[in-house]
Amino acid sequence: MPLPRVWPVIGFDIMWVLLANGAIIVAMWVRHGGLDGLAAPGAAFTAIGQLTGLFAAYLSLVQLVLMSRSPWLDQVFGLDRLAWAHRWLGFATVWLIVAHGILTILGYSIGDHASFLGETWMILTTFDWVALSVLGFAVFLAVGISSVRAARSRLSYEAWFLLHLLAYAAIALGFLHQLSVGADFMHDPLASAYWIALYVATAVLVAAFRLGQPIWLNLRHRLRVADVVNEGNGVASIYITGEHLDKLPTRAGQWFVWRFMAGPRWWSGHPFSLSAAPNGRWLRITVKALGDDTRSMQRLRPGTRVWAEGPYGILTGARRTRRKVTLIAGGIGIAPLRALLEALSARPGELTLLYRARQAKHLVLRQEIDALAATRGARVEYLVGRRGSAAMPEDPLAPDNLWRIVPDICEQDVYICGPGPMMDRVEQTLHQLRVPRSQVHVERFEY
Repeated sequence: MPLPRVWPVIGFDIMWVLLANGAIIVAMWVRHGGLDGLAAPGAAFTAIGQLTGLFAAYLSLVQLVLMSRSPWLDQVFGLDRLAWAHRWLGFATVWLIVAHGILTILGYSIGDHASFLGETWMILTTFDWVALSVLGFAVFLAVGISSVRAARSRLSYEAWFLLHLLAYAAIALGFLHQLSVGADFMHDPLASAYWIALYVATAVLVAAFRLGQPIWLNLRHRLRVADVVNEGNGVASIYITGEHLDKLPTRAGQWFVWRFMAGPRWWSGHPFSLSAAPNGRWLRITVKALGDDTRSMQRLRPGTRVWAEGPYGILTGARRTRRKVTLIAGGIGIAPLRALLEALSARPGELTLLYRARQAKHLVLRQEIDALAATRGARVEYLVGRRGSAAMPEDPLAPDNLWRIVPDICEQDVYICGPGPMMDRVEQTLHQLRVPRSQVHVERFEY
């Protein structure tokens, strides 16, 4: 099977592009007179208000690019880290918009010798697109509030996602506001062309990778459910077939967003990793029943059409830097690591799998893992038991215990997948053991 292309892009390349664009925006602001007339009453507030507005617009576009599912960004950072950056840039954007509004009105009110509230009403009722831009800000504010953890926990994924889609409309309203009254567009044709190019480039990236790539994938491969196999203890494996799967570029350890065209929630997408290495004949995911959607997936009928988006993810052999590899799994997090156990090239003794579970019945795909270990000469350690119990008095993933199990772990790549608290604990352990960060590979499925 073909593998996804590895692009010659690193994190510093992307950071330099972002910083360079920020510098250009400041230079354009200076060019169109951002520093002129600062001695006039209120001019300094107005100038800073312009600059905060420009950077609010810029960061809103950066947010869209980060979540455009661009393969270049995914390859460098992984979608989980991109989502983290997207979230914090969103908060920064909201505060910049607040600063833009307050500082601009304050500057105008001082210059016009008017009250703050009176100047606000005048701007809202006489400046084109300003009132609608305020509506756009309200949408941004709602998105920001929904991203606070306390609020996020009360929303369904679907409600959260639909609210975030409205951010596209908010950015469009901001662009129309910028186009009609922004100093860049009114006084500097070069800056105007530059900003239009930024918006167009962002729209192209979003259209290509959020819409175009999934449509192409699904029209070409026409995926459907081939079989659903009960793995026991509320876990099932779903086999998916389609056309030309031998031409689908994907790696073991990657994941797709899956939509199964059956039932009332067919439109709801779910991220699941491949639990078997791609083979050109079928794809497989392994799902644990944790809610209504995942339970309904285990009752899918063969022939059900499948809509997939991907592949995504950096928990793959492409990140490997050492010959020896340790895979550390917890619970259903075994899925991508089982695929890696099958796919990673290695000589006998170079692969180790540590599988943590509270009870033996929670060990998913154990027969397959044992067969793969025997075939590949891999070492498997099942770390079973509740911490603090007689069977597991100590945390087996604590630094001393992990070092005893894998004495040369500092010379290995380590792949981790499992519940969030377990992954955090293992990362801390590896840091204490002085395992280089470049050898630790983690991906979280949080939105």
